[in-house]
Amino acid sequence: MKPAAWLPLLFALLLLPPAAASAADYRIDSARSHGEFSVRLLWVRQIAGRFTRIVGDVTLNPLRDMAVVQATVDVDSVAMSSARLRRWVLDPEFFDARRFPSIRFVSAPLAVGALDQGGALPGWLTLRGVTRPVRFRLEPASCTLRRDTVCRIEVRGQIRRSDYGMNAHRTAVSDNVDLGLMITLDAAAR
Repeated sequence: MKPAAWLPLLFALLLLPPAAASAADYRIDSARSHGEFSVRLLWVRQIAGRFTRIVGDVTLNPLRDMAVVQATVDVDSVAMSSARLRRWVLDPEFFDARRFPSIRFVSAPLAVGALDQGGALPGWLTLRGVTRPVRFRLEPASCTLRRDTVCRIEVRGQIRRSDYGMNAHRTAVSDNVDLGLMITLDAAAR
């Protein structure tokens, strides 16, 4: 084969991501994971909700000792203290669950050691069709990411609902929303 004939093939192979980064190494265990939010109502009372369905994974790149966390939350899985509040947050004024059935978070690549030690967790949050950079806090987790262990990750942060088009009831509902993800990871089947 002439060198000119295999150059395009070599170039194409160089553009492919490493094999370790192309498949998930850990999956979110939906049965043992949840998301939560809370917001101040009338600056006196805190209302909270809990999302019970989360799917996603953590993909490792051992060549760079980095990991990427991806999580998708099913908006309709929200549980609230009353059916009336649940309907209210699912309406177009807030989550608009019919048009936007999921919330998605994708982290920037982070050092695998951060899963154990905690620290900043930058990434992108997509909510109501709007994707914005966010910076959450990864709590120390004692995650060694060995195949025979279960890893539990806790992520905390705050967003402004107006950044995602949730502008209704600004005089009654705070713009700041506290978020949390409690994620249990299991090794993905190979």
